[in-house]
Amino acid sequence: QVQLVESGGGLVQAGGSLRLSCAASGRTFSAYAMGWFRQAPGKKRDFVAAISGGGSSTYYADSVKGRFTISRDNAKKMVYLQMNSLKPEDTAVYYCAGRKIWVSSRYGSEYDYWGQGTQVTVSS
Repeated sequence: QVQLVESGGGLVQAGGSLRLSCAASGRTFSAYAMGWFRQAPGKKRDFVAAISGGGSSTYYADSVKGRFTISRDNAKKMVYLQMNSLKPEDTAVYYCAGRKIWVSSRYGSEYDYWGQGTQVTVSS
């Protein structure tokens, strides 16, 4: 099975930036749409961003549009989430997810692989 490992989380002040990384195993990474989801304590898992297999199409939750950017490097089997202008409400565990379909989705149930998560904490 494909394995995903997130990194890059940490503690930042409001207005700051972080870049999350997701390293993927597997020989068919370029065929997968990838997504980022997040979950705060006591809250449901929310969609954050998604990118198609080739990287040409991206989608964002309304709450992060204009602040976050998802990208991928298929040669390196990596996907990234650049987070700028961070807000306290962005605090959550962020999860990388992969889908065995080229076209991305905003629904977690449509993803096949998940990483273990990386903590992002934004202080006010």
